[in-house]
Amino acid sequence: MADEAKKEGTNESGEQKREPGQRFSGMTAKEVMEFLFSKTKLETGSDGKYPVGQDTKGLLALFSDGTFLVSNTHKYDGRVLSFQSIVRKKGGRIEAPEYVAISLLSQIYNFNAKEAQGKNKKVDLDEDVSNRMQKEFVDIIYRAAEQKVSDIHVVVSDNSSVMFRIAGSMKIVLEYSKDWGEAFVRSVFAAADISDSNYAQNEFQVGQKLGNTPLRGGEQNLYLPENVLAIRLQFNPVAFGSRYLIMRVLYANSDSKNDDDLGVLGFSEYETSRLYRMRAFPTGLSYIAGPTGSGKSTTLQRNMIKMLKEANYEINLITVEDPPEYPIPGARQLPVTNATTEQEKDAFFTQALSAALRSDPDTMMVGETRTLAAADLVFKGALSGHNMWSTLHANSAPAIISRLFDMGVAEFKLRDPELLRGLLSQRLFKKLCPKCRVPIKTLPDNPVYARLEVALGKYGIEQSCVQGPGCQFCNGKGIIGRIVASEIVMTDSKFLELFMDQKKTEAIDYWLNNLRGRTLKEDAIGKMLAGTISVNEVERWCGMLDLDAVY
Repeated sequence: MADEAKKEGTNESGEQKREPGQRFSGMTAKEVMEFLFSKTKLETGSDGKYPVGQDTKGLLALFSDGTFLVSNTHKYDGRVLSFQSIVRKKGGRIEAPEYVAISLLSQIYNFNAKEAQGKNKKVDLDEDVSNRMQKEFVDIIYRAAEQKVSDIHVVVSDNSSVMFRIAGSMKIVLEYSKDWGEAFVRSVFAAADISDSNYAQNEFQVGQKLGNTPLRGGEQNLYLPENVLAIRLQFNPVAFGSRYLIMRVLYANSDSKNDDDLGVLGFSEYETSRLYRMRAFPTGLSYIAGPTGSGKSTTLQRNMIKMLKEANYEINLITVEDPPEYPIPGARQLPVTNATTEQEKDAFFTQALSAALRSDPDTMMVGETRTLAAADLVFKGALSGHNMWSTLHANSAPAIISRLFDMGVAEFKLRDPELLRGLLSQRLFKKLCPKCRVPIKTLPDNPVYARLEVALGKYGIEQSCVQGPGCQFCNGKGIIGRIVASEIVMTDSKFLELFMDQKKTEAIDYWLNNLRGRTLKEDAIGKMLAGTISVNEVERWCGMLDLDAVY
């Protein structure tokens, strides 16, 4: 009988065999519940052999026949692994985990509690889809926050995939059906505190979810993790699919005592001294540039907090942001919200900037200069005697000038060093684990080795490392967060004149030799020789090491 069952792909009970972890794949929550409670007992309930605490009930459930259900977003959670070990040590029966949605685990414990209380009321097993998706949304955010994920990508196509960007690298962490993805994205849109009025699947839409506001999930309010300030949402239509959601996770600073410490981000004494000079200017405009995800907003926030503390909070600092990302204690932060189109958003942003200029500011911070109208108002603020700060998407510190000129800023403004004071460009580099990093000198066959030898000789070979295999100290990742590398141009009339006269090579030589400048590549190489970042990271962001030209 057993042999015949094996031949036909079934087990001895006649059930269809499934891959490990997929026993209940394709079954509805109601079918799973009926199957389990008709044949087995919940051993992790309050009346079972292995009762678990409230926080663990959302992660796992063990039944008397050994069936072990685990939340599919907590496969490697320490509490799950510890519970397995405890049951096995006690001689209990526990099979390989079956991965299920966290909402199913919630239903299991609710049903078991009502059964234990002797309530014979019929339980509705078909939980509202929206509530279930909101619970999964919160669960994914909690998982991301534990790993300090910067962005969460949800792509809805024939299948739905959830990807985390961790320390700059993308990683697929979950895969679901198309129906799940569409329901999830709609639920996230509905949960947003700030968004367009109606969900439109074939349009580009934006939103924001604040961390301190609840979502309704069944009988309880659901909140995001305490260390998450907000989630910035971008909804896009996607070819050969239906929707593409990107969630930028904005974290609260865990140490308010050091919320103005630029050194923590990776700025050396060289850069911090120049930032101090930029803050000390009573008037003029300073820019921070870099691509998306390069840490511009964090640098700007800490710099503004530093400025307020240095002035003993005796200045009026007004910010205009779309929307505000991080709190700046002591500043008046003006949000740009309720815009449903890009045209409205630009109009509201310009309106907020104009209002800020009429609000008696000493210093103004503009979250991003993205249009000519915004740029003109920022320069107007500098012309009218204010200290102005903003961010911009540009490839390098000198390229900020080219970007502003390309936007349409008048040439005379870009030639005036009393208007354009300071230019900073930065990138974030993966920080090597000091315990398991691997010296490049032990890897002569590594393709980077030869270029490093040409660029820096034996000294570079001796001092440089690459990412290691991972260890207990770094949780098996080989990296421990990210660190800033940057470059700063403190402008003067000659530099701006050379640059605007299309003599860019001469302008950069003048900056490096006469203004004691240092390029981002040089800063990155310095961190590489200190063993802080890898050779590969330097080449990823700064180009091959054996290139003669810096730009």
